[in-house]
Amino acid sequence: MSPRQRERLVVIGNGMAGARLVEEVLQRDAHRFAITMFGAEPYGNYNRILLSHVLNGSHRREEIFLNPLPWYAAHGITLHVGVKALYIDRARRVVVGKPLHRSAVPYALDGCDHAAAPIEAPYDRVVIATGSRPFVPPMDGMGKPGTFLFRTLDDCEHIAAYAKHCRKATVIGGGLLGLEAARGLLALGVEVTVLEALPQLMAAQLDAEAAAMLKATIERLGIRVLLQAVTTRILGEERVTGVQLQDGMILETDMLVVSAGIRPIVEIARDSGLAVERGIVCDDQMRTSDPDIFAVGECAQHRGVVYGLVDPIWDQVKTVADVLTGVKPDAVYRGSKLATTLKVLGVELVSLGTTTPVQAGDEVVVYREPSRGVYKKMLVRDNKLVGAILLGETETAGVLTQMFMLETPVPARRADLLFGTASGAPVLSVFDLPEHAQICNCNGVPKGRIKEAIQVGKCRSVAQVGAHTKAGTGCGSCKSLIAQLLEVYAGEVTEDPSEHYYVPGVPLTKPQLIAAIKEKKLKSVSAVFRELAGGKEDADSKAGLASLLKSIWPQEYEDERDARFINDRVHANIQRDGTFSVVPRIYGGVTSPAELRRIADVAEKYQVRMVKITGGQRIDLLGVKKEDLPAIWRDLGMPSGHAYTKAFRTCKSCVGTDFCRYGLGDSIALAQKIERRFQGIEAPHKLKLATAGCPRNCSEAYVKDLGAVAIEGGQWEIYLGGAAGSTVRKGDLLCTVKTHEEVLTYMGRFIQYYRENAKYMERSYSFVARLGIERLRAVLVEDREGICARLDAEIEAAVAAYRDPWATEAAHPISASQFAGPVQIDSTRAEEGM
Repeated sequence: MSPRQRERLVVIGNGMAGARLVEEVLQRDAHRFAITMFGAEPYGNYNRILLSHVLNGSHRREEIFLNPLPWYAAHGITLHVGVKALYIDRARRVVVGKPLHRSAVPYALDGCDHAAAPIEAPYDRVVIATGSRPFVPPMDGMGKPGTFLFRTLDDCEHIAAYAKHCRKATVIGGGLLGLEAARGLLALGVEVTVLEALPQLMAAQLDAEAAAMLKATIERLGIRVLLQAVTTRILGEERVTGVQLQDGMILETDMLVVSAGIRPIVEIARDSGLAVERGIVCDDQMRTSDPDIFAVGECAQHRGVVYGLVDPIWDQVKTVADVLTGVKPDAVYRGSKLATTLKVLGVELVSLGTTTPVQAGDEVVVYREPSRGVYKKMLVRDNKLVGAILLGETETAGVLTQMFMLETPVPARRADLLFGTASGAPVLSVFDLPEHAQICNCNGVPKGRIKEAIQVGKCRSVAQVGAHTKAGTGCGSCKSLIAQLLEVYAGEVTEDPSEHYYVPGVPLTKPQLIAAIKEKKLKSVSAVFRELAGGKEDADSKAGLASLLKSIWPQEYEDERDARFINDRVHANIQRDGTFSVVPRIYGGVTSPAELRRIADVAEKYQVRMVKITGGQRIDLLGVKKEDLPAIWRDLGMPSGHAYTKAFRTCKSCVGTDFCRYGLGDSIALAQKIERRFQGIEAPHKLKLATAGCPRNCSEAYVKDLGAVAIEGGQWEIYLGGAAGSTVRKGDLLCTVKTHEEVLTYMGRFIQYYRENAKYMERSYSFVARLGIERLRAVLVEDREGICARLDAEIEAAVAAYRDPWATEAAHPISASQFAGPVQIDSTRAEEGM
């Protein structure tokens, strides 16, 4: 059709439902419609399932986008970003919207800039995909500083920024969304309390026994959980200071995140005269009471049900796309079977269908292992799976999900579905699945599309299938099924080389990259791109390359400032308001009255807004202006604590034998030696160390990147790969030694080996778990590869190359603008010149 002949399709909502509908329409008939979309958020479409990953820092925001803004232009779609559709003028057949105020949240009841001119889009067909907004339980005080909702990318950023200045956080809601928010907050280093009004967690997905086991597991991770806790009042005048519960109990808290469920956004339908109950009422083709207007997703009500998961969205948009394009004009949606796959605070969980028996003949199969937090339950009715819970171990989730969705008869030996067959043969062959069987529930990818990617697209790895279809890029639980499909239709599963690249912009593994850099004597990031990437620069690769080059050439590295994050360029941590934090080094956590006086004088002289004791036994000066940084460094007269970069940070200590009656070793002296030796040494990720004067572990040495613990007999145990953040892991014992000097030697060897072999941004706990302590012991203690002498020499060279950046750049900045403050711009005049 010519552009003038094409039908006009207007999609209200650019979330996962609206954008996926457009994808499905384009796949069926790319030329039938002239498409206009309204999106209240100022972005393209992103994967809302991964918001908690953005909050906890494991994903960058750009990594969760499904359809970035250029995608819409490339497909000829008119997208009104930051615009809220207000009503559908059914008489004139136009959708009318207005821009949102910059400060308004996209799910607000209003929030529009009513002084702005309306934006109108004529239509032949409309699809409403407005989704839902967070439910806020009735309580006094919501909206004051420190109160947050958890629904969008911007919500994540605001929560993360505020949490940096908080000690305690409270989450209202013990369902899926609330626990995801708690997971993100825990990773930000705050104490978290979850308040759930019901008698159990995740009541929609778990039975009481599984919920109790999940609660115990979560509490072991350090999160406090209160059940049957109803908040009535938020305390604090200028900001949140606590919450009061219905029973009169008061909890102290610095911030409050409400994630207590969702409610459909239906105002546009109601204001346009459409039938609305709990959601927008739809028939089996997802048509509303107006046959030219459809609704999909969390705003739609079908056969009395409003769904809040992604699986029904994929089913609904396929039906609507079939009807709109005429590919299958009689297509119908008959409802969805619910399957939830997620990771709650690191705990794997799958919930399918009903979780409690409802008929006399229901067969219940249960396996429980409370000490490991493992619970498995199946409900079988008429020899078919009608429900299941997998908590803690989910290896058979893919097979269970397919049998549940397709209503396939279960095997006579029910345990095969929970633990696999004794022979290792699959319970259900992917070859026998129909083409429409959904393999990836997160992104709604059926078997047929994956099969096409393998046979036509020539995909040969799980990663390639993911790039081609998006399968496996959500929770990842379907990757084993994708691998089986590769084996069936390609005869092999190959590794994607890009999975092993050190940085995405240079097609080399880390050993290959290091060898090429040394062979060609490449000493700057631009030189690496020029020689090893065909001259094509990649912004996401620069910081990783800069860190690696500095490790390889400690004395000769050519520092290009645009290859560094702002933190590394000014040697301080940028805060949400554009100010910086300054953390001077305090060796082993031991300071003096003179140092404390200087810190206090600096805080007063430069009007530092907060002085905070850090978890690493240091003092953080927060709210420092960029232009004041050099002067503050000079006045402090203390070296940089490197709290802003991927490097050795600090070595925490207990008081050891100096004062403690339990002390077995001089932990303070050792911590100071460690910190003076390794200060400023860059690494693939930050390194936090600790020494403990006895196994009571007051300094938490067991759960640090490296830890030294004094034991009886005047010896020291050295531990590697501990963690106590979003991942909790006790370090592995590398060896036991007698002297401080031996501790320094083995720690130095590990640091250098980690610098040479870890992936960029790979924490030591992942590195140690990946390689295994036996291999590390063989390399670093037994010297089976004959590299210990070289590792010792390399780390010695790095130590010798240390220069305190505060001392050097306070007097001699790299550039005139390095510490320049912000420039005030007249926005009105700037706009006139555009």
